[in-house]
Amino acid sequence: MRVFGFLAIVGLASATLKFKPQLRRGQHEILQERQVSPYPALTIDMPIDHFPHSSRYAPHVNGTFKERYFFDSTYYKPGGPVYLYISGETAGTNRFSNLQRGIIQILMQATNGLGVILEDRYYGQSFPFNDSSTDNLRFLTTEQTVADKVYFAQHAVFPGVAGNLTAPGTPWILYGGSLAGGETAAAIKTYGDVLFGGIASSAPVNTVLPYPEWYNPIQKYGPQDCVASVNAIIAKIDHLTDTKNTQAINELKAIFGLESLKDIRDFAMTIAFPIGGPMNYPTNTWQELNWYPAYSGPDFFNFCSNVTNINAPADVTAIDNILAKYTRGEPWTNLGNYATYFKREFLPLCPDGNYDSSSCFGTQDAAFWADISNGQGRSYLYTTCTELGAYQVAPKSGPSLIMNVLQLDYTQQWCTWAFPPGKYNKIPSTPDLEQFNKYGAFDIKADRLAFIDGSIDPWLDLCYHSEKAPLRTTSDLHPEYLITGAGHHWDSSGILNVAAEPLFIQQAHLWEIKTVTKWLRTFDSWKKGRNYKREL
Repeated sequence: MRVFGFLAIVGLASATLKFKPQLRRGQHEILQERQVSPYPALTIDMPIDHFPHSSRYAPHVNGTFKERYFFDSTYYKPGGPVYLYISGETAGTNRFSNLQRGIIQILMQATNGLGVILEDRYYGQSFPFNDSSTDNLRFLTTEQTVADKVYFAQHAVFPGVAGNLTAPGTPWILYGGSLAGGETAAAIKTYGDVLFGGIASSAPVNTVLPYPEWYNPIQKYGPQDCVASVNAIIAKIDHLTDTKNTQAINELKAIFGLESLKDIRDFAMTIAFPIGGPMNYPTNTWQELNWYPAYSGPDFFNFCSNVTNINAPADVTAIDNILAKYTRGEPWTNLGNYATYFKREFLPLCPDGNYDSSSCFGTQDAAFWADISNGQGRSYLYTTCTELGAYQVAPKSGPSLIMNVLQLDYTQQWCTWAFPPGKYNKIPSTPDLEQFNKYGAFDIKADRLAFIDGSIDPWLDLCYHSEKAPLRTTSDLHPEYLITGAGHHWDSSGILNVAAEPLFIQQAHLWEIKTVTKWLRTFDSWKKGRNYKREL
């Protein structure tokens, strides 16, 4: 299918894998960049393989690759900490705002620190190989990516900054949001004798294979008239598919202008775009909401406003009755609003009208997925297919915002097509979740590892504050904070004025400042017990 663009969620990501455009964000004078030119890109020679004795990576390679990083020393004073922002599933250049006005800027200013963004391996311009074949992707694992962080902390140089700022002689505090938050947690858990601390924001720590819970916050906190309308429409559609009513399904496709889509799952994914189709959506969804309007994507609420429009013209409301003959005369309330909005917002994305092609909404061309060109979408898909999982699926029972045909097999087939067995590497039949969960899952714990989550985050049930996790209590060594009413790592954003932020975000930022300040007061005593000889 067409790659509309990629925005890190998933984040989880993921999003799981999310193909979508960059947010169209407005500018505001308070948010003007503090630096006229972008941060210069520096590189470190990073070992491709940190584990030369592990059979998992055989045959081993001895080479290195150029891994990019960017730093800001605006607030740095000798003796201050280094804040390492983990770029995660996007290019490091897409994270500059975190140095300029986001969480790293906030912490740097409060503690005289230096901020640095490290681009993850296999993202941006930090690819170890010229292509991303299945064999070449075998070094894209959580443990290799995490090892990059401690190697970088032990070898980084910052031109123009006096002194040796490497760890553990200097306090290094990591920050990551979403998948990068999971990497942060794993790094502090594994290398806490070198890395002083970390803040894991909206971090997946206990991943699963099917993840219908992604839609739970929308069900619970979304506009209820909109949610109820979509639930009812989806229930009627599921009845048509359950009864294999081919004629009715074809009529339904035509109402959305998608009669050419052959696979019913492609149809299901496509009409779910405004909400968040599994793995794919070209506009902003619930996940892209943010506390500051300039950072937020309003598309989800625009969709809901249209779906529940009580003043729709007669030709739109007439659509509600077209399929009533298949539901014992019961109208499909707001179907006309839903379909009309969809056709207006999404069909123009494919101007040639060939909606079933891989250049548009079709996903059934195996050759499209098998393209081995380097790209962040392919890299994130590989992680999803091998370790992360969390495939967005319809729930087994109860109301649903997406069609029931969207289940594990739909996503798994993309994995199979994208990563055929190589000479040295093959992906598992389903993701090996233990490779991600082995760091502790919901029981993960390490000194100076803080967890901060948002209560309306679609990924919350993979995170430290999941409703499925044990009851949490906080302490200075093991801090935790759940931001009521916040979404996916909302704490990462700032506006260069903490005092002017909404109270619920302001208090989260003040908590983060207090947390690292208390940690830093203990650094000298911590440093005395470090083993300076441990080095990757």
